[in-house]
Amino acid sequence: MYEIGHWINGKRVAGTSGRFADIFNPHTGEVQGKLALATKAELDAAVADAAKAQIAWGATNPQRRGRVMMKMVDLLNRDMDKLAEALSREHGKTIPDAKGDVQRGLEVIEFCIGAAHLLKGEFTDSAGPGIDMYSMRQPLGVVSGITPFNFPAMIPLWKMGPALAAGNAMILKPSERDPSVPMMLAELFKEAGLPDGVLQVVNGDKESVDAILDNETIQAIGFVGSTPIAHYIYSRGCANGKRVQCFGGAKNHMIIMPDADLDQAADALVGAGYGAAGERCMAISVAVPVGEKTADALIEKLVPRIEKLKVGPYTAGNDVDYGPVVTAAAKQNILNLVESGVQQGAKLVVDGRDFSLQGYEDGFFVGPHLFDHVTPDMDIYKKEIFGPVLSTVRAKTYEEALKLAMDHEYGNGTAIFTRDGDTARDFANRVNIGMIGINVPIPVPLAYHTFGGWKKSAFGDLNQHGTDAFRFYTRTKTITSRWPSGIKEGGEFNFKAMD
Repeated sequence: MYEIGHWINGKRVAGTSGRFADIFNPHTGEVQGKLALATKAELDAAVADAAKAQIAWGATNPQRRGRVMMKMVDLLNRDMDKLAEALSREHGKTIPDAKGDVQRGLEVIEFCIGAAHLLKGEFTDSAGPGIDMYSMRQPLGVVSGITPFNFPAMIPLWKMGPALAAGNAMILKPSERDPSVPMMLAELFKEAGLPDGVLQVVNGDKESVDAILDNETIQAIGFVGSTPIAHYIYSRGCANGKRVQCFGGAKNHMIIMPDADLDQAADALVGAGYGAAGERCMAISVAVPVGEKTADALIEKLVPRIEKLKVGPYTAGNDVDYGPVVTAAAKQNILNLVESGVQQGAKLVVDGRDFSLQGYEDGFFVGPHLFDHVTPDMDIYKKEIFGPVLSTVRAKTYEEALKLAMDHEYGNGTAIFTRDGDTARDFANRVNIGMIGINVPIPVPLAYHTFGGWKKSAFGDLNQHGTDAFRFYTRTKTITSRWPSGIKEGGEFNFKAMD
C-alpha cells in the first residue's frame, strides 16, 4: 500500500485535507494505494507559488527553455520501462500500449524543443514613413491542465510541454485513478532543469477542479475527458474570463467500401477497436460496411480475429492483446450498454459477457464484443461505450455511410478504407469531423500537426499540440514604433532632434 500526495515547489509533499481516494489495481480489483485529495486552499497556495516562479521562467529565453525539453526527451527515453510499468500497474494497459502512451507524449516534448522558433513574432519594415511594426508572443502566466485516466503520460505531456516551453507555469490536475506517472513526470522535469514551482501537480477531485476554474490567477485551462464534464469546465471557465480548450467524447466511425482490402480493414478494426480495451477517444467503435456483400464478408473476417484476442494482465507481456478496464464502475457501464444492445435488437456475434480470467476473477476484465445489425436509434450506437465493443452498422450506399458519420453528435475522428482516390478525397472534404484517416484506422496526427475534434467532441477554438498549442498558451502583443530622425539633409547628425 502506497500513498501519493502532491508535487509542490520541486518536491513530493503530503496532502493536508485528510481526504483520500483509493487507487485500484485493475487486474485484481484490490486497493493498492491512497491518493490525497487537495482542498481549495492547497490548490490556491500552489497557484500562488507557481505565479512567483513563473516570473523568472517567463523571462528565460526560449532557447534555454527548449534545452529543458531536450533533456526531458533523454530522460523519458531513459525511464521508458519504469514509466510503462507504473502506468500498466494502475491503468491496466499492456506494456507495449503503455510505452506507446509515453512515446506519443515524448514526441510532443521533442516538438517543444523548437520553442525559440515557434514563439517568433512577425516584423514589417517601413509600415509607414519611418514606422516599423512587429509582434511578440508572451506567456499567459499560470495555466492549468486537467487530464484523464486513459493516457496518464501522453496527455499530461501534451499539456505540460507547450505550456512550459512557452514560458508559463503549469498547475496539473491529473486523474485520480492512475496518478503515479504524472508525479514521475514532474520529477523528470525537475531533473531536466525546470525550476522549482514552475510545475505543480495537485491531485484532487471536483473540489480541486472547481478551485482551478475559479482561481483568478489561472489564465487558461486545458481539459480532456467526457463531453458533459468538458462542457461544464468550458462554460464555467469561460464565464470566469479564462481561455479554455476542452476535448470530450467520441464515437468514431470507420467506413469500409466494397473495393477495400478487407483483410487490411479487419486487422485495422481489431487493433483500433479493442486495443487498450477500447479506452481511447480515438478508438474505432463503429464499423460501417457499404453493401450487404461487404458487410457479410467483413463479419466473416472479424469473428475469428476477435475470438483469438488474448485478454490478461500486463505481467503476461506480449502474450496479451489488452488488459482490464480502469474501474469496476467502468466495467459495469460497458456490460450494461452491451445488455441494452441485445435488448434493443442488435445481433451479438461475439459475446464477451461471461469472460472470466482464472486467478483474476475480481479484476476489471471485459471480454471482446462484436455487434452486427446495429441501428442509429440504439444506445450502443449513440453513447460512447469506452470499452472493447465494436458495433457494425450496415449501409446500403456510400452516401448513407457518410451521413451516419456526419449526423452523429460526436466528431472526433473517422476513417475510410477504399482503393478509390476520388471517394477518399470526397470523404475527406465533406465529412464534418476533426481527424480523418484514409486507410489508417486511428488518425491521430503527429506532434507537429494539431489534435482536435469537431461538434460535441471539442469546445474551444484551438487544438492540442502542434503550433495551435503555442498559440493557446501565449498572447500576441503588436508594437508600432517610430523614431524621430536625427539626420539633416546634408548628412550631419542633429542632436537637438533627439531632445
